[in-house]
Amino acid sequence: MGRAIMIQGCTSNAGKSYLCAALCRILADKGLRVAPFKAQNMSNNAGVTPPASRTPGLEMGRAQLVQARAARVVPDVRMNPVLLKPEADTRSQVVLLGRADPALTALPWRERKPQLWPHVQTALHSLLDEFDVVVIEGAGSPAEVNLRESDIVNMRVAREANAAVLLAADIDRGGAFAHLLGTWHCLIPEERALLRGFILNRFRGDARLLSPAPEWLQQQTGVPTVGVVPWLNIPLPEEDGVAVEAPSSITHHPSSGFVAIARLPRVSNLDEFAPLGELARWVSTPAELDGARAVIIPGSKSTASDLAWLRSTGLAGAISRLAAQGIPVLGVCGGLQMLGREISDPHGVEGGRSVPGLGLLDLQTEFAPEKTTLQTTFTDAETGFKLGGYEIHHGQTVKGSGVQELAPGLLWRQGNVRGTYLHGILENPAYLEAFLGWAGLPVPAGLDSLDARLDAIAAQVRGSLDWDFVRGLLC
Repeated sequence: MGRAIMIQGCTSNAGKSYLCAALCRILADKGLRVAPFKAQNMSNNAGVTPPASRTPGLEMGRAQLVQARAARVVPDVRMNPVLLKPEADTRSQVVLLGRADPALTALPWRERKPQLWPHVQTALHSLLDEFDVVVIEGAGSPAEVNLRESDIVNMRVAREANAAVLLAADIDRGGAFAHLLGTWHCLIPEERALLRGFILNRFRGDARLLSPAPEWLQQQTGVPTVGVVPWLNIPLPEEDGVAVEAPSSITHHPSSGFVAIARLPRVSNLDEFAPLGELARWVSTPAELDGARAVIIPGSKSTASDLAWLRSTGLAGAISRLAAQGIPVLGVCGGLQMLGREISDPHGVEGGRSVPGLGLLDLQTEFAPEKTTLQTTFTDAETGFKLGGYEIHHGQTVKGSGVQELAPGLLWRQGNVRGTYLHGILENPAYLEAFLGWAGLPVPAGLDSLDARLDAIAAQVRGSLDWDFVRGLLC
């Protein structure tokens, strides 16, 4: 059976996904067969397993898709057996082994766990049987003692896999040593026995100035600090919406222009806009559209309610006015549906309401009970480009006479307004250049390829850890 190493965090957004991706690449480069694993993800940033997968065309979290790439293996839904996609503050869709499960979705939260755990166990053990090392990612924090009895993602998984656990704290937030010590105190003895090292993540400055705090922490807990990882300005696809919840730190001057992206409450797949770089600005009010050269309405997990939010904030009217002025508007998936004339929901996928759209595209969408999930390539009749990406949608959209269909069932245009079901359309460099050209904006300095970024992250993390100690955990 393979060995397991697990990254847990003192808090959400402590860098667990990032560190797991680094470990996957480091260990794969050592010639080991490596698989990532996260028992349960809560995220609307999902992707689709590729045709080469043993489980093609199924949904799983973006973080594990990236980690599989880091491990140089084909993604498989066993790597993320449970995906929760929030639809409201107290409701989420349950995706089990890549497929939405209506029966589990309808259950109260605590009643789901006994039914989900056997699937988590099976997926975990099958990976341990097949791979040399399984790199496991936790969720949130294991210190949430109110969740211990229903835990299926943190210490229960660690105990099931007999994993060596490394606990990470985001030192950039402050209070890292208190977080580490407090988390250790919240663990029961069997859990403490699995906690083998602490990692101080996202450190800025001279690590020598941390002394004597790591030594003091080891005296208190018996657990060594095995790494101080610097702040790395190397982006990876985001796991969740944290990146857009905080106001942008970049000030865009109207004279320079930018691409405005609607900050929908239930935005999904936000990472696909990373190629826009500093040209992207997430907006919540009409005033923030001042100076926009293009507008994007992204995907949504709750299309009708997010469309209502667009109207209530005044963004719907402001976007319509910009479209009338010739500003390019692009809708992706749920955003495409919002741009149409009507969204109907006869099967109650989102509560059964039918709502009028913005009317900028002569399209009608009806939600079907079954979800379309697949990787897709097609040729855009407008540009002639061959485009690739993935689809995740319940909507089935039909055209009226006023709109041009550029790819059957996937891409439409009406004047300067375009809509598509293709997630990742702007990750196609030629289409990104064309879109920005329509907006009169320059193409930003290109990101390095994902593999190059993973190599760079792995090199930095390996050099920041006591690697002999970490490697010894797997012997």
